Amino acid sequence: MIYHIKMRVIAHATEDSSRVRKALDFFLSGAGVKDWDKLIDEIQAEGHHGNPITILSVQLKKKAECLNFALFVRGNFSEEDVDMLREEMPERLDDDMVFHLRFDKQAAYLQQVKLTNSSDAIIAKVKIETYPKNREKAGAIVEELFG
Repeated sequence: MIYHIKMRVIAHATEDSSRVRKALDFFLSGAGVKDWDKLIDEIQAEGHHGNPITILSVQLKKKAECLNFALFVRGNFSEEDVDMLREEMPERLDDDMVFHLRFDKQAAYLQQVKLTNSSDAIIAKVKIETYPKNREKAGAIVEELFG
């Protein structure tokens, strides 16, 4: 199934970092993560053009939380997002069996799950476990969970 999920989002200097954090919290609460505030790493950094940014990241390792995340995301997708995801699934699954998702930050702040292609997004990397490592089996797991 899912080995772990890594999520990351950047709060730019022009954004209220508490709102960006609320958008990330939306996914963590939907996954049933307890005390997620303690799990979130917050790093102050400098952007490409020297602007200050805050990077928020979290890793989910518990099987129940990972499964709940998948069920929460799938249960809140629009039909349009489901169709887009089904079409793009092969490209979203890399050779390391990591399934890549990008969620709209503004939609998440408004308590909605919406896929985006924007680089300014909540990025989720879902590591799929198969033994032995097998892309076809990983694809079937992704389709079962998200498609």
